[in-house]
Amino acid sequence: MIEVLLFLMMKPGVESTAVGTVTFENPDYCAFTGSSVQFKCFYNYSDEETVRKTSWYKGEMKDGTMQRVSLSLIPSYQNRWIYRGDYQHNCSLELHDLQDTDTGYYFFRFDTNKYGWRSKGSLYLSVTELQATVSPQRVRVGNTVTLECKTTCQLPIVWLRDGHRVTKSQFRAQAEDAGNYSCSAEGPNPKQSHPVALDVWYPPINVSIEVSGGDMLTEGSSVNLTCNSVANPAADGYTWYRTAASSTSSLLQVGSGQVLTISPMEESHNGLYVCQAKNPVGQNNSTMVLVAVGEEGINRFIVLGIRVLGIIVMLLLPLAVVCAWRRSRRSTAEEERASNDYENITVTEFK
Repeated sequence: MIEVLLFLMMKPGVESTAVGTVTFENPDYCAFTGSSVQFKCFYNYSDEETVRKTSWYKGEMKDGTMQRVSLSLIPSYQNRWIYRGDYQHNCSLELHDLQDTDTGYYFFRFDTNKYGWRSKGSLYLSVTELQATVSPQRVRVGNTVTLECKTTCQLPIVWLRDGHRVTKSQFRAQAEDAGNYSCSAEGPNPKQSHPVALDVWYPPINVSIEVSGGDMLTEGSSVNLTCNSVANPAADGYTWYRTAASSTSSLLQVGSGQVLTISPMEESHNGLYVCQAKNPVGQNNSTMVLVAVGEEGINRFIVLGIRVLGIIVMLLLPLAVVCAWRRSRRSTAEEERASNDYENITVTEFK
Protein backbone atom coordinates (compact mmCIF):
# COMPACT_ATOMS: atom_id res chain seq x y z
CA MET A 1 0.00 0.00 0.00
CA ILE A 2 1.35 3.42 -0.94
CA GLU A 3 1.79 5.61 2.11
CA VAL A 4 0.74 9.24 2.04
CA LEU A 5 2.60 11.54 4.42
CA LEU A 6 0.44 14.41 5.65
CA PHE A 7 2.01 17.58 7.05
CA LEU A 8 -0.82 19.66 8.48
CA MET A 9 -0.47 23.40 8.99
CA MET A 10 -0.22 24.89 12.44
CA LYS A 11 -3.22 26.80 13.69
CA PRO A 12 -2.59 30.46 14.56
CA GLY A 13 -1.17 30.87 18.02
CA VAL A 14 1.95 31.61 20.07
CA GLU A 15 4.24 28.78 21.10
CA SER A 16 4.80 28.64 24.83
CA THR A 17 8.36 29.03 26.10
CA ALA A 18 7.64 28.30 29.78
CA VAL A 19 9.73 25.72 31.60
CA GLY A 20 8.45 22.14 31.40
CA THR A 21 5.87 22.74 28.68
CA VAL A 22 4.83 20.83 25.55
CA THR A 23 3.35 22.59 22.53
CA PHE A 24 1.52 20.90 19.64
CA GLU A 25 1.45 22.75 16.33
CA ASN A 26 -2.04 21.49 15.62
CA PRO A 27 -4.26 19.82 18.22
CA ASP A 28 -6.57 18.33 15.56
CA TYR A 29 -5.35 16.02 12.78
CA CYS A 30 -7.36 14.21 10.14
CA ALA A 31 -5.95 11.47 7.90
CA PHE A 32 -7.12 8.55 5.78
CA THR A 33 -6.73 4.88 6.53
CA GLY A 34 -3.55 3.46 5.06
CA SER A 35 -1.81 6.85 4.97
CA SER A 36 0.83 8.36 7.28
CA VAL A 37 0.75 11.42 9.51
CA GLN A 38 3.36 13.47 11.34
CA PHE A 39 2.58 15.22 14.63
CA LYS A 40 4.61 18.42 14.99
CA CYS A 41 5.60 18.96 18.60
CA PHE A 42 8.01 21.12 20.67
CA TYR A 43 9.00 21.08 24.35
CA ASN A 44 10.96 23.33 26.74
CA TYR A 45 12.78 22.93 30.07
CA SER A 46 15.24 24.86 32.19
CA ASP A 47 18.88 25.29 31.29
CA GLU A 48 19.89 23.29 34.38
CA GLU A 49 18.11 20.18 33.10
CA THR A 50 19.22 17.47 30.69
CA VAL A 51 16.71 15.31 28.82
CA ARG A 52 17.14 11.61 29.54
CA LYS A 53 13.94 10.07 28.07
CA THR A 54 11.00 10.90 25.74
CA SER A 55 7.71 9.00 25.35
CA TRP A 56 4.47 9.22 23.37
CA TYR A 57 1.19 7.92 24.80
CA LYS A 58 -2.26 7.05 23.50
CA GLY A 59 -5.36 7.64 25.57
CA GLU A 60 -7.13 4.32 26.22
CA MET A 61 -10.37 3.69 28.09
CA LYS A 62 -9.93 1.18 30.90
CA ASP A 63 -12.66 0.51 33.44
CA GLY A 64 -14.42 3.66 32.32
CA THR A 65 -11.36 5.82 32.87
CA MET A 66 -9.10 7.43 30.27
CA GLN A 67 -5.54 6.25 30.85
CA ARG A 68 -2.30 7.11 29.09
CA VAL A 69 -0.63 4.03 27.60
CA SER A 70 2.83 4.16 26.01
CA LEU A 71 2.79 3.40 22.27
CA SER A 72 5.63 0.94 22.85
CA LEU A 73 3.22 -1.15 24.99
CA ILE A 74 0.35 -1.27 22.44
CA PRO A 75 0.79 -4.29 20.08
CA SER A 76 -1.15 -2.69 17.18
CA TYR A 77 1.44 0.12 16.97
CA GLN A 78 4.42 -2.18 16.60
CA ASN A 79 6.68 -1.09 13.70
CA ARG A 80 4.23 1.66 12.75
CA TRP A 81 5.57 4.66 14.66
CA ILE A 82 8.86 6.59 14.49
CA TYR A 83 10.06 9.28 16.89
CA ARG A 84 11.24 12.13 14.63
CA GLY A 85 12.21 14.39 17.50
CA ASP A 86 15.40 14.69 19.55
CA TYR A 87 16.56 15.25 23.13
CA GLN A 88 16.66 19.01 22.71
CA HIS A 89 13.29 20.62 21.87
CA ASN A 90 11.71 18.66 18.98
CA CYS A 91 9.19 15.95 19.92
CA SER A 92 7.62 15.18 16.51
CA LEU A 93 6.09 11.75 15.88
CA GLU A 94 5.28 9.80 12.71
CA LEU A 95 2.56 7.17 12.43
CA HIS A 96 2.34 4.90 9.37
CA ASP A 97 -0.32 2.67 7.81
CA LEU A 98 -3.08 4.33 9.81
CA GLN A 99 -5.96 2.20 11.06
CA ASP A 100 -9.42 3.10 12.31
CA THR A 101 -8.34 2.16 15.85
CA ASP A 102 -5.65 4.86 15.75
CA THR A 103 -8.36 7.48 16.20
CA GLY A 104 -8.05 9.13 19.60
CA TYR A 105 -6.03 11.38 21.92
CA TYR A 106 -2.22 11.46 22.03
CA PHE A 107 0.13 12.81 24.73
CA PHE A 108 3.85 13.47 25.08
CA ARG A 109 6.14 13.14 28.10
CA PHE A 110 9.82 13.81 28.66
CA ASP A 111 12.05 13.12 31.66
CA THR A 112 15.14 15.12 32.64
CA ASN A 113 17.83 14.52 35.20
CA LYS A 114 15.65 16.39 37.69
CA TYR A 115 11.98 16.11 36.77
CA GLY A 116 9.41 14.30 34.69
CA TRP A 117 7.25 16.54 32.49
CA ARG A 118 4.16 15.67 30.49
CA SER A 119 1.85 17.62 28.22
CA LYS A 120 -1.12 19.12 30.00
CA GLY A 121 -3.15 19.04 26.84
CA SER A 122 -3.37 16.51 24.01
CA LEU A 123 -3.80 16.31 20.28
CA TYR A 124 -6.59 14.41 18.59
CA LEU A 125 -6.24 12.21 15.50
CA SER A 126 -9.27 11.28 13.40
CA VAL A 127 -8.70 8.40 10.98
CA THR A 128 -11.35 8.24 8.30
CA GLU A 129 -12.31 6.59 5.02
CA LEU A 130 -13.73 8.10 1.86
CA GLN A 131 -17.15 6.53 1.33
CA ALA A 132 -18.93 7.20 -1.94
CA THR A 133 -22.71 6.88 -2.23
CA VAL A 134 -24.80 7.10 -5.41
CA SER A 135 -28.52 7.65 -4.90
CA PRO A 136 -30.35 5.91 -6.41
CA GLN A 137 -27.97 3.29 -7.79
CA ARG A 138 -30.50 2.21 -10.43
CA VAL A 139 -32.32 4.96 -12.25
CA ARG A 140 -34.29 5.59 -15.41
CA VAL A 141 -33.15 8.08 -18.02
CA GLY A 142 -34.16 11.60 -17.01
CA ASN A 143 -34.35 10.95 -13.28
CA THR A 144 -32.10 12.78 -10.80
CA VAL A 145 -28.92 11.17 -9.43
CA THR A 146 -27.11 12.52 -6.33
CA LEU A 147 -23.46 11.75 -5.50
CA GLU A 148 -22.27 12.07 -1.89
CA CYS A 149 -18.79 11.54 -0.42
CA LYS A 150 -18.76 10.84 3.32
CA THR A 151 -15.64 11.69 5.31
CA THR A 152 -14.71 13.46 8.54
CA CYS A 153 -11.79 15.26 6.88
CA GLN A 154 -12.48 18.74 5.55
CA LEU A 155 -10.63 18.39 2.25
CA PRO A 156 -11.51 19.30 -1.37
CA ILE A 157 -13.35 16.38 -2.99
CA VAL A 158 -13.56 15.48 -6.69
CA TRP A 159 -15.72 12.83 -8.39
CA LEU A 160 -14.61 10.27 -10.96
CA ARG A 161 -16.58 8.00 -13.30
CA ASP A 162 -14.52 5.11 -14.61
CA GLY A 163 -11.41 7.19 -13.91
CA HIS A 164 -12.67 10.35 -15.65
CA ARG A 165 -13.53 13.50 -13.72
CA VAL A 166 -17.20 14.40 -13.19
CA THR A 167 -18.07 18.07 -12.79
CA LYS A 168 -21.46 17.76 -11.10
CA SER A 169 -22.51 15.85 -7.99
CA GLN A 170 -26.18 16.01 -9.02
CA PHE A 171 -27.54 15.50 -12.53
CA ARG A 172 -30.35 14.05 -14.63
CA ALA A 173 -29.21 10.62 -15.75
CA GLN A 174 -28.52 9.85 -19.40
CA ALA A 175 -27.47 6.52 -20.90
CA GLU A 176 -23.81 7.57 -21.00
CA ASP A 177 -23.81 8.33 -17.24
CA ALA A 178 -23.78 4.62 -16.34
CA GLY A 179 -20.50 3.44 -14.77
CA ASN A 180 -18.47 3.16 -11.57
CA TYR A 181 -18.27 6.31 -9.44
CA SER A 182 -15.68 7.10 -6.76
CA CYS A 183 -14.70 10.23 -4.83
CA SER A 184 -11.15 11.37 -4.28
CA ALA A 185 -9.46 13.84 -1.94
CA GLU A 186 -7.31 16.26 -3.91
CA GLY A 187 -3.62 16.47 -3.13
CA PRO A 188 -0.18 15.30 -4.29
CA ASN A 189 -1.12 11.71 -3.38
CA PRO A 190 -4.92 11.58 -3.61
CA LYS A 191 -6.93 9.05 -1.66
CA GLN A 192 -9.76 7.40 -3.57
CA SER A 193 -12.89 5.69 -2.29
CA HIS A 194 -14.18 2.30 -3.34
CA PRO A 195 -16.27 2.55 -6.54
CA VAL A 196 -20.06 2.47 -6.57
CA ALA A 197 -21.93 1.42 -9.73
CA LEU A 198 -24.69 3.48 -11.32
CA ASP A 199 -27.10 1.53 -13.54
CA VAL A 200 -29.08 3.69 -15.98
CA TRP A 201 -32.14 2.13 -17.60
CA TYR A 202 -33.27 3.39 -21.00
CA PRO A 203 -35.62 2.16 -23.75
CA PRO A 204 -34.35 0.56 -26.98
CA ILE A 205 -32.42 2.94 -29.21
CA ASN A 206 -30.76 2.55 -32.63
CA VAL A 207 -33.38 -0.02 -33.60
CA SER A 208 -32.51 -1.49 -37.01
CA ILE A 209 -33.39 -4.43 -39.28
CA GLU A 210 -30.80 -6.80 -40.72
CA VAL A 211 -31.90 -8.70 -43.85
CA SER A 212 -30.36 -12.07 -44.74
CA GLY A 213 -31.23 -14.53 -47.47
CA GLY A 214 -29.40 -13.25 -50.54
CA ASP A 215 -29.39 -10.07 -52.57
CA MET A 216 -32.07 -11.40 -54.95
CA LEU A 217 -35.46 -12.47 -53.58
CA THR A 218 -37.48 -14.79 -55.81
CA GLU A 219 -40.72 -16.59 -55.26
CA GLY A 220 -40.17 -19.68 -53.14
CA SER A 221 -36.95 -18.34 -51.52
CA SER A 222 -36.47 -17.68 -47.80
CA VAL A 223 -35.53 -14.46 -45.99
CA ASN A 224 -34.75 -13.69 -42.33
CA LEU A 225 -35.31 -10.26 -40.80
CA THR A 226 -33.40 -9.68 -37.53
CA CYS A 227 -34.27 -6.81 -35.21
CA ASN A 228 -31.26 -5.26 -33.42
CA SER A 229 -31.23 -2.54 -30.76
CA VAL A 230 -29.28 -1.08 -27.86
CA ALA A 231 -31.15 -1.00 -24.53
CA ASN A 232 -30.76 -1.36 -20.78
CA PRO A 233 -32.11 -3.74 -19.77
CA ALA A 234 -31.91 -5.58 -23.08
CA ALA A 235 -35.04 -5.59 -25.21
CA ASP A 236 -37.30 -8.49 -24.24
CA GLY A 237 -40.10 -8.05 -26.76
CA TYR A 238 -40.21 -7.65 -30.54
CA THR A 239 -43.23 -7.05 -32.80
CA TRP A 240 -43.17 -7.02 -36.61
CA TYR A 241 -45.42 -4.96 -38.86
CA ARG A 242 -45.83 -4.73 -42.64
CA THR A 243 -47.45 -2.21 -44.91
CA ALA A 244 -48.05 -2.31 -48.65
CA ALA A 245 -45.16 -0.90 -50.67
CA SER A 246 -47.53 1.64 -52.25
CA SER A 247 -48.96 2.93 -48.96
CA THR A 248 -47.71 3.53 -45.43
CA SER A 249 -51.04 4.61 -43.97
CA SER A 250 -51.77 1.31 -42.21
CA LEU A 251 -49.62 -1.34 -40.54
CA LEU A 252 -50.44 -5.01 -40.23
CA GLN A 253 -48.88 -7.10 -37.45
CA VAL A 254 -47.13 -10.05 -39.10
CA GLY A 255 -45.06 -11.65 -36.34
CA SER A 256 -43.12 -11.44 -33.07
CA GLY A 257 -39.69 -12.38 -31.80
CA GLN A 258 -36.29 -10.95 -32.64
CA VAL A 259 -36.10 -12.87 -35.95
CA LEU A 260 -38.92 -12.87 -38.51
CA THR A 261 -38.63 -15.66 -41.11
CA ILE A 262 -40.54 -15.40 -44.39
CA SER A 263 -40.61 -18.76 -46.19
CA PRO A 264 -41.54 -19.47 -48.87
CA MET A 265 -41.40 -15.93 -50.22
CA GLU A 266 -44.43 -14.89 -52.23
CA GLU A 267 -45.51 -11.71 -53.98
CA SER A 268 -48.12 -11.19 -51.25
CA HIS A 269 -45.24 -10.72 -48.76
CA ASN A 270 -44.04 -7.63 -50.62
CA GLY A 271 -44.11 -4.47 -48.53
CA LEU A 272 -42.38 -2.21 -46.04
CA TYR A 273 -41.40 -3.96 -42.80
CA VAL A 274 -40.84 -2.30 -39.43
CA CYS A 275 -39.72 -3.79 -36.12
CA GLN A 276 -40.81 -2.55 -32.69
CA ALA A 277 -38.43 -3.36 -29.80
CA LYS A 278 -39.43 -2.87 -26.17
CA ASN A 279 -38.16 -3.37 -22.62
CA PRO A 280 -39.59 -2.44 -19.18
CA VAL A 281 -38.61 1.21 -19.74
CA GLY A 282 -40.21 1.83 -23.13
CA GLN A 283 -40.26 0.99 -26.82
CA ASN A 284 -39.04 2.29 -30.18
CA ASN A 285 -39.47 1.43 -33.85
CA SER A 286 -36.92 0.78 -36.55
CA THR A 287 -36.86 2.55 -39.89
CA MET A 288 -38.87 0.81 -42.65
CA VAL A 289 -37.17 -1.75 -44.89
CA LEU A 290 -38.54 -2.73 -48.31
CA VAL A 291 -38.84 -6.46 -48.92
CA ALA A 292 -40.07 -7.49 -52.38
CA VAL A 293 -39.93 -10.44 -54.79
CA GLY A 294 -38.02 -9.61 -58.00
CA GLU A 295 -37.83 -11.32 -61.42
CA GLU A 296 -34.35 -12.79 -61.57
CA GLY A 297 -33.94 -12.44 -65.35
CA ILE A 298 -35.02 -8.79 -65.44
CA ASN A 299 -32.86 -7.92 -62.43
CA ARG A 300 -29.86 -9.60 -63.98
CA PHE A 301 -30.51 -7.77 -67.24
CA ILE A 302 -30.69 -4.47 -65.42
CA VAL A 303 -27.48 -5.17 -63.53
CA LEU A 304 -25.76 -6.34 -66.72
CA GLY A 305 -27.05 -3.30 -68.62
CA ILE A 306 -25.66 -1.00 -65.95
CA ARG A 307 -22.28 -2.74 -66.10
CA VAL A 308 -22.15 -2.61 -69.93
CA LEU A 309 -23.21 1.02 -69.92
CA GLY A 310 -20.42 1.79 -67.46
CA ILE A 311 -17.85 0.05 -69.69
CA ILE A 312 -19.09 1.90 -72.79
CA VAL A 313 -18.90 5.23 -70.95
CA MET A 314 -15.35 4.48 -69.82
CA LEU A 315 -14.32 3.61 -73.40
CA LEU A 316 -16.03 6.54 -75.10
CA LEU A 317 -15.03 9.18 -72.55
CA PRO A 318 -11.42 9.64 -73.85
CA LEU A 319 -12.63 9.73 -77.45
CA ALA A 320 -15.20 12.39 -76.58
CA VAL A 321 -12.53 14.48 -74.88
CA VAL A 322 -10.24 14.27 -77.97
CA CYS A 323 -13.09 15.22 -80.33
CA ALA A 324 -14.03 18.19 -78.16
CA TRP A 325 -10.42 19.34 -78.08
CA ARG A 326 -10.08 19.09 -81.91
CA ARG A 327 -13.37 20.92 -82.38
CA SER A 328 -12.16 23.69 -80.08
CA ARG A 329 -8.85 24.00 -82.01
CA ARG A 330 -10.68 24.10 -85.37
CA SER A 331 -13.04 26.80 -84.14
CA THR A 332 -10.13 28.89 -82.85
CA ALA A 333 -8.26 28.60 -86.17
CA GLU A 334 -11.30 29.64 -88.19
CA GLU A 335 -11.80 32.68 -85.95
CA GLU A 336 -8.20 33.70 -86.49
CA ARG A 337 -8.52 33.38 -90.30
CA ALA A 338 -11.73 35.35 -90.31
CA SER A 339 -10.11 38.05 -88.22
CA ASN A 340 -7.07 38.25 -90.56
CA ASP A 341 -9.24 38.44 -93.74
CA TYR A 342 -11.22 41.30 -92.24
CA GLU A 343 -8.09 43.20 -91.39
CA ASN A 344 -6.57 42.69 -94.93
CA ILE A 345 -9.73 43.84 -96.65
CA THR A 346 -9.88 46.93 -94.54
CA VAL A 347 -6.30 47.87 -95.27
CA THR A 348 -6.75 47.37 -99.07
CA GLU A 349 -9.79 49.57 -99.28
CA PHE A 350 -8.01 52.53 -97.66
CA LYS A 351 -4.86 52.46 -99.77
